[in-house]
Amino acid sequence: MTPYTKTAVSGGITRPLRHGPFILCGAALLLLLLGQAWAAATADWKPLTERLTADGFNREAMETLFSRPEVLFEPDSMAGKLRALVRSRSAEPDSLSEAALRKIYRREYLNPWAIGRANSYLIQNKSLLEEITTRYGVPKEIVVSILLIETHLGKNTGNRRVFNRLASMASATALEIIQPHLDVALLTPENEEFVRRRCREKSDWAYGELKALLNYAAQDRIDPLAIRGSIYGAIGLCQFMPSNISTYGVDADGDGRIDPFAKADALHSIANFLRGHGWREGMDRDEQHRVIFAYNHSTVYADTVLAVAEKIRDRDRQGRPLR
Repeated sequence: MTPYTKTAVSGGITRPLRHGPFILCGAALLLLLLGQAWAAATADWKPLTERLTADGFNREAMETLFSRPEVLFEPDSMAGKLRALVRSRSAEPDSLSEAALRKIYRREYLNPWAIGRANSYLIQNKSLLEEITTRYGVPKEIVVSILLIETHLGKNTGNRRVFNRLASMASATALEIIQPHLDVALLTPENEEFVRRRCREKSDWAYGELKALLNYAAQDRIDPLAIRGSIYGAIGLCQFMPSNISTYGVDADGDGRIDPFAKADALHSIANFLRGHGWREGMDRDEQHRVIFAYNHSTVYADTVLAVAEKIRDRDRQGRPLR
């Protein structure tokens, strides 16, 4: 039985202009802090705790969890997601064709320094990566490319409290809840219905991920508030959403738990996710692109993964000295 489920500022007179920016910055910081405090103080977690209770989580455990001082309403989570969705909607379909998008790469990952680091990583972890290629049929260069782009080869896994990110999004069940935190120019008569619908959809998505986070934490006996990750709740070297841990996570080191922060577990999990979404040997580039797109729903992302993997492969073949 788990603890979360029923079963489971010189004298400013002579040189006033020198201090203007500092005063403005100080005022802006104060407003930001006050805004954050207001948001946290006005957060109503009751509907969310009731929903979790109805879905089988222990009421007392949920009320205790949401009453902890670390639990804060972070409106920028849903506001940022909606902003990104509106920008994506206005840019990709109308301004850029699919063919044009396929020529865009995240070039910071394609410079010789980045490729050199990735190649070094591949060499240092050769045995583990070859084992993964053999087991899942996913080329080691693809796994390393994803790891480079997701977390800079495991060096940046995110420092946001995942519970707060997901709970804040899950509680924003209607546009009116998050609208005071949105840019005024974001909403227009033309896109309001789109934003309203996407807010509902993303709230439901976050709720599902929050439940998965709680179950994952309970299973491994981890404090759910101690888990850190990305701005939208992705976790570990592989940047899995919580629901993907149980579905595609692999206990590769055999310690009895799936740990997305452990190298072997994370790398095996990346390959297992790709295989689970249709990766197989002999696929052409378009088929590979389709599978990688499932990992991160971005055409630019998928093309960058493939481009980086090819550069790693070329560097390895040529045997260039590492810098």
